[in-house]
Amino acid sequence: MRLPTQPRASIAVQLILLVLACMAAMHLLLFAIVALFPPPRPPIYRVSEIAQALEGGSLASRDGRPMLRSVSAALPEAFEASRHGRPPPVAALAAALGRPGADVRLVQRRPGRLERMLREPVVGRIVVEHQKRSPPGPPGPDAMVETRRFEMRMDEGHPGRPPPGLHLLLMREAPVIGDFSAAVRRSDGMWTVVRSAPEPFPTDWQRRMLLLVAAAFGVVAPAAFLFARRITAPLKRFAEAAERLGRDPNAPPVVLTGPAEIGAAAAAFNDMQGRLRRYIEDRTAMVGAISHDLRTPLARIRFKLEGADERLRDSVLSDVGQMEQMIAGVLAFIRDESTPRRREKLDLLSLVECVVDDAALVGGDVEILQSCPAMVEGDAVALQRMFVNLVENALKYAGQARIRLRCEGGQAVVDIEDEGPGLSPADLERVFQPFYRADASRNLDSGGIGLGLPIARATARAHGGDVELLPQAQGLTARVTLPLA
Repeated sequence: MRLPTQPRASIAVQLILLVLACMAAMHLLLFAIVALFPPPRPPIYRVSEIAQALEGGSLASRDGRPMLRSVSAALPEAFEASRHGRPPPVAALAAALGRPGADVRLVQRRPGRLERMLREPVVGRIVVEHQKRSPPGPPGPDAMVETRRFEMRMDEGHPGRPPPGLHLLLMREAPVIGDFSAAVRRSDGMWTVVRSAPEPFPTDWQRRMLLLVAAAFGVVAPAAFLFARRITAPLKRFAEAAERLGRDPNAPPVVLTGPAEIGAAAAAFNDMQGRLRRYIEDRTAMVGAISHDLRTPLARIRFKLEGADERLRDSVLSDVGQMEQMIAGVLAFIRDESTPRRREKLDLLSLVECVVDDAALVGGDVEILQSCPAMVEGDAVALQRMFVNLVENALKYAGQARIRLRCEGGQAVVDIEDEGPGLSPADLERVFQPFYRADASRNLDSGGIGLGLPIARATARAHGGDVELLPQAQGLTARVTLPLA
């Protein structure tokens, strides 16, 4: 039966929308981060601080990271590498140290393009005031003091044209922006090397960025999870419907919800389920009709044998009686299977205990050796009939039955053990064929028609489980497996 459906977007379209939505949300959040939080400022060192560190003084700086100092016999290779961009203020450092330029080295690490984009440019200024007395000499009542102010941008490479008295001061305050390495030759030929300390990870700015990215992920991830779950939930329902069909061919049709592909698959699934149900019903009805119609010729054969020889009559009537018994069994099985019953959750242990109690009332030696709580979903009448058949087989050929119930791997396992004559390995599977009769050592359907074990296996498989016979050192174990509810 095909149920009406509403047009739905395909899985591919929904996945593309999910990816685009997540990307858009992350880009918006990152854009907000970049817009709201300024980029980090590069470290700034002054020539006077570097000169002080090279002379053995403090390694601290006002606006940069701490510096590192070492002594080397030869000039490190870092000072020989070619540098691009604005030249560092080597002359200012030599003047601050009072050393010739040949004894002083200063190199700066040129930041990469990405680093230049992320970092805020330095546009600060160095302000120096210079006082000049007029006329020169000791201060007097008529002396005038002239204050001159000079400013230099920190990102400029030269101070312009400062007054002569300010030139040296400005050189000592010249900035060195970013990571650097400086060296001065000592009197013993060794080199004192000072360089900026490596940038710690994470920096405060990086830590803020990481926290904000984590917060953005925390916002986007739940929404993406809910969206993905909305897409995949129909797949889960479809799998559950397929599992339910394996347990119960008369299960209701699948409700067609979800993406377009799921709707098409569910429609095909419902059509297949309907065809399977009709096929089973037609075959069952055909077998029932044949079995019912066979009773008429058998009755005529019985009537015609009334005037036959006694020995022949008894022999043929025995075969006729056996055939009538088989037909009656088939008709009873078809009648039971065609009767609709509601499946419900059952306590398997209670059901097995009822079977054991009924067998014990008629003198059967039946005992439960191991048990555990187990809930299954199924037809109580069919399951009880299955266990009754297996317990009666054990009692018939061994005189006793021992039952063990355990749960493992999402299944309930019931073992019905006996110490009877057992079966040959070739018969362990063949006894599940309809009307098959085993050898005389252990005919599992002696006194019956050969449908007990086939019906038991059919019942277990209709509930998503199975029945199998396992050999023991003495006797057999009939093992029933059923999925837990």
